[in-house]
Amino acid sequence: MLEDRRITVRELCTKIPEVSKTTIDKILTEHLGYSKVCARWVPRMLIADHRRQRVEAAQEFLAFHGTTEEEFLDSIVTDDETWVHYTTPETKEQSKQWKHSSSPSAKKCNQILSAGKIMASVFWDRKGVLLCEFMPRGTTINADRYCETLKKLRRAIQNKRRGLLTKGVRFHHDNARPHTANRTTALIERFGWKMVSHPPYSPDLARMQRCIERNGDYVEK
Repeated sequence: MLEDRRITVRELCTKIPEVSKTTIDKILTEHLGYSKVCARWVPRMLIADHRRQRVEAAQEFLAFHGTTEEEFLDSIVTDDETWVHYTTPETKEQSKQWKHSSSPSAKKCNQILSAGKIMASVFWDRKGVLLCEFMPRGTTINADRYCETLKKLRRAIQNKRRGLLTKGVRFHHDNARPHTANRTTALIERFGWKMVSHPPYSPDLARMQRCIERNGDYVEK
């Protein structure tokens, strides 16, 4: 068993026919204290450098958060992309309705997401959505298009969050190619925005940014 952790009790019984399957199972579980469990699923196996960058990003976030908590959280603007389907079936929770004990059971047909979909870039802060940009069909997000969207975002911040551009924006997005392109980086520097570090392979950080919105509406991806 130690040589092959995935071996089954039935296979062990085949290798050791003089010992019954029940006895082998009892020896493994009761006498030796072993139990067979599934491996925990993780999105990616992080190397040491990735873990180091995660720690550094967390320490950077906590350092700013600990000094000027409210001001720091108010300054963060987050970006994420998602596919929006033309037709999205309602959830089981949304289909709930009041029913009397004598009422017939409600029924609904099984539905799936529509094949037609469009890419949306959503920008928000703790107070709510700042900009939602839908990509035209047949186009992809590249550095040029992303820079045009960032210019629209700057105008949206200017109109919806008066004084934020003067106080300073801390911008957070992932490490997709359009986000890390030289043209994108130069534009963000020209805006005077500071970047919130995003370690490699950290899709959960955008979700974390949603959760820190305590006074505003929660943004569903």
